[in-house]
Amino acid sequence: MYLALLVIFLQCSEVYAQGKVFTFNRVEIRVQPSVKVKNGAPMSISCHADISKNTDFQLKHNFTIFKDGKLVFMTVSDKEDAWYEIPAAKSSDTGDYECTVKADGKLGFSNSIYVWVAGMTKPILTADKKEVVEGEVVKLRCELPEEVPPLEFVFRKIKTNSAPKEKRVPEQNQNFSEVEYYVEEGDNILQFDCFGKRQVRSGWESSQHSNRTLVTVKEPFIKPTLITKPSNNVTEGDQIEFECSTVVAQIRDIEIIFQKNRTILNSVRDKKFLRYSTVATQEDSGEYLCKVEQGTVSKTSKLNVFVSELFPRPTLSASMTKLDESKDLILSCSINGVRRANFSILRKSPSGDVLLKNSRVLPIKVSVNDTGFYTCKAEVKGIVKESKSVRINVYAPVSKPTLSVVSGSPEVVLGKPLQLICHSVMGTPPITFTFYKGDEIKKNVTNDTYATFLDEDIGLNDNGGYKCDARNNHSSGVKTSNILNVTVIVPIRDASLGSIPYGEVEVGSDTAFLCSVKEGSWPIDFKFFKKTDHEVLLHEVREYSDRTIWHKKTMKRRDTGTYYCMASNRASVDVRSRPITISVILAVWQKGVIAAFVLTAMAGAGAVALWWFLRKKKKAKGPSMEMSGSPLAPNLTSEKLTRQPSDGNYYSGSGYIEDNENHMKSTDESKGPDLESAEVDYTEVEVSTLDPHRDSMENRNSQRIYGHPDAT
Repeated sequence: MYLALLVIFLQCSEVYAQGKVFTFNRVEIRVQPSVKVKNGAPMSISCHADISKNTDFQLKHNFTIFKDGKLVFMTVSDKEDAWYEIPAAKSSDTGDYECTVKADGKLGFSNSIYVWVAGMTKPILTADKKEVVEGEVVKLRCELPEEVPPLEFVFRKIKTNSAPKEKRVPEQNQNFSEVEYYVEEGDNILQFDCFGKRQVRSGWESSQHSNRTLVTVKEPFIKPTLITKPSNNVTEGDQIEFECSTVVAQIRDIEIIFQKNRTILNSVRDKKFLRYSTVATQEDSGEYLCKVEQGTVSKTSKLNVFVSELFPRPTLSASMTKLDESKDLILSCSINGVRRANFSILRKSPSGDVLLKNSRVLPIKVSVNDTGFYTCKAEVKGIVKESKSVRINVYAPVSKPTLSVVSGSPEVVLGKPLQLICHSVMGTPPITFTFYKGDEIKKNVTNDTYATFLDEDIGLNDNGGYKCDARNNHSSGVKTSNILNVTVIVPIRDASLGSIPYGEVEVGSDTAFLCSVKEGSWPIDFKFFKKTDHEVLLHEVREYSDRTIWHKKTMKRRDTGTYYCMASNRASVDVRSRPITISVILAVWQKGVIAAFVLTAMAGAGAVALWWFLRKKKKAKGPSMEMSGSPLAPNLTSEKLTRQPSDGNYYSGSGYIEDNENHMKSTDESKGPDLESAEVDYTEVEVSTLDPHRDSMENRNSQRIYGHPDAT
């Protein structure tokens, strides 16, 4: 039974749960009376939830209204509408509004709607003072109590008969702003006001102007009075007096300054007047200024003064401004229209003017040291005026110039630039130097004592013809240097090396090496080298020719190798030839000697072989043949040994080898062509087959000659 009741309860719960079904169709936000509301008018914003349900049941709705993404209103209701009431709209209520509705876990969103509250509240302006003194500061405060930042405040200073002066102050975090105004001279009665601005979607919106605040300004002293005595139109030499005065409420810390242009002429402190007097000169014409200062307040008065000329500026004249030394110069000073004055003639100097004479006229016999600036002064009634300076140039004649090469040596390498210097020891500068190449003017230079010329166009035929002129303002005229001859050095080009004989050279013979160049100035230094592990200098010579021959005597086997030559001249460029290879070989007679050695050795070997063959054959015939020949052997051997020293046509093998070695050694060491005339002796060897004992002795003797260690 309990089980049946439980099943019935669960089924009823499921049916009830399936009966509460709803969905959001849309969520709407509306503004009353419209999206544009006047500042101060009431405004209401409603949020409506359009919901569909399967049955009629109650829902709790959570309404939330946002402005510019910030929460401004929230309520819970079982109705489908909620209202956000604003009794008096302000400009800060302008913005984008949207709402959300949440019910039983479901959430609905409205679209966004822009609301503009047109107009701003009137700002309030206050001043910290109602009465100020010139030079003081007024602090103003402008406030928009019902507005929300960011805001911009505009302050205005209003003077009668002038445009207002504005100050703009942006405020990001507060709805008020403060500024200070400096009270200037002439600010008698001031009025101030302000207004606010804020930025809306359509641009900037401004508030009404605030109330005007009145500020009264008091003067600490009046504008100064500036006068001149006897008047502001005087003549040079007259006494002129300036007087500046003011009326001041408090004399402490007051200062009066008197100046012309930017120059302060006089000043006083804690006084109400100032006096300044001087003897008038024409330079005193102009604008004068009297300034009174106290604290930060400053007032000025201006006055123009005109001083008439008593006499014109004097004029210094010279009989000549450019003249030779030892000539006469006359300086005279004069004033147009005035004959009676005190004159003096002076020479200008960095350390001060030098008085030459208190006179109107000054005659001088000049020297070079008299070159300089001269002036004169004239005095009338205590007024002194100075003339313009006159430049006097006194010239000494130039000496004969010298022309030389800057490097020192009067020669130049072809293709290289040539720098010349022209110098005059004497002569008053400036001196004009003229360079000539042949009769052609190459350069004009004005300098003090010397000038240089760079000739970059050096040709093969430019071997002379340079000269220079020197002249200044002396009447003696031009001086010319001696002609400078310059040698053009042609660099070495294309060195080559040859030899006679070429390639192969016999031992003991001479070799001639020929080194030559295609072009180059003489003398030429020739050097001959042999290449080994390092360069070996064999021979060097200086020739006034484009070639040289070096004879190398008695070539040896160790002279085989690679040779080259090098040529240079004063152009300081070493030119190297291509290398050649020399092979030193045996002479013909040496080859013959070696051939003789070989033939002799072969003949000896043949004789031994024949003897061995014959002896073996005799042994085969029997002992009777050996016995019949035995008595002859000692006699033949004895005869042979006794005859050997006295036989002039016979040489032992050992003696031949020694002679041949000595001959080769002497040839190797000799320094002449004697090898070609050397004679070779030959030795004949006879082999007898009649006496075996003698044959045996001769074969042994022959084997000792060709087997000698010297024979190798």
